[in-house]
Amino acid sequence: MFAALPLTALRTFESASRLLSFKAAAEELAVTPTAVSHQIRSLETWLGLALFERLPRQVRLTEGGERLFHSLHGALLDVAQSLDSLRPQRSAGQLTVSTTPAFAALWLVPRLGRFYAAHPDINLRLDTQCEVVDLQQDASIDLVIRYSLGDYPQLYGQCLFDEHFAVYGSPEQVARAGSQVPTLISVRWHNSKLYALGWQAWCDKAGEQWLAQTSPLREYDEEHYALQAAIAGQGLVLASNILVSESIASGLLVPYRPDISVDGAGYSALCVPGRERHPPVRAFFQWMQEEVKSAQIR
Repeated sequence: MFAALPLTALRTFESASRLLSFKAAAEELAVTPTAVSHQIRSLETWLGLALFERLPRQVRLTEGGERLFHSLHGALLDVAQSLDSLRPQRSAGQLTVSTTPAFAALWLVPRLGRFYAAHPDINLRLDTQCEVVDLQQDASIDLVIRYSLGDYPQLYGQCLFDEHFAVYGSPEQVARAGSQVPTLISVRWHNSKLYALGWQAWCDKAGEQWLAQTSPLREYDEEHYALQAAIAGQGLVLASNILVSESIASGLLVPYRPDISVDGAGYSALCVPGRERHPPVRAFFQWMQEEVKSAQIR
């Protein structure tokens, strides 16, 4: 049934497609770039269509190449996972999760102890960066926790929670906010589309004239820096109800006018279709669902 399949060429194509480089595929497969090019040419001849556009210093998948890659990558992933499950002496499961530094520091890491306790055989590595990871191209990442307004129809996903922004401060700062113009703390948002409203939207909704009264504004590059400034009593912070939840639970921060908030985006856990069946990935998805249900974030 499968005797005619050009397996070597297909494996070479998967590597070159994922890395979008014949040279990088050659390094991964321990062959020469010429050998990679030969295998790709033979596969294109066998199929009767071009799989790559050869451009100066780079290659790009054609529409047919995209279709073949998505199908082949998932199939090879299933085979690799099946082989791993059959090994009599399996090493501890490996799991790499990509997310932003703020979400890792303020929400995920404080809860990971419960994941380790439930799954001591899984070795979890956090990859924290603000750049969006292309899961179709980077096989080193098992899943991402992504913050966005959009959908990801090409990925398997699980919506975790939606977000809103409200104002928080130390108990002392919140107590004084009604009688004096406070210092305002914000973040230089990496994605201006997500935070275009910011303090102005909150003040408009609350009927506060702080911005018109030239209230001092302190800006930080990351959310966890802004929250630490608020905890230290340096002013009031406009913050995500998701990222501030641990500080609220510990009493380090309290809300100011909790009835006023502005909408944010949403957090989703995502992986390449088929990878959700990999035991460490499945365990992490299930654990995240349990944590979200128990968090009762408001």
